[in-house]
Amino acid sequence: MRYLVIVVLLFIIASLGSALFFLFRDSGNSSRMMRALALRVGLSIALFVALTLSYRFGLIEGKL
Repeated sequence: MRYLVIVVLLFIIASLGSALFFLFRDSGNSSRMMRALALRVGLSIALFVALTLSYRFGLIEGKL
């Protein structure tokens, strides 16, 4: 589970970087930047839900 979280976080950072690249390259008038940011938000929400469900079903243990 740890490696999956790390991979998803790397994808989130890569998506944010590509949005920054498209911002400068297309002067902010591109739908590619919006798609990259939407992908970042979607990955962040999916990661949050996956971590919450994993904790709920006992797949990961944590200290509260």
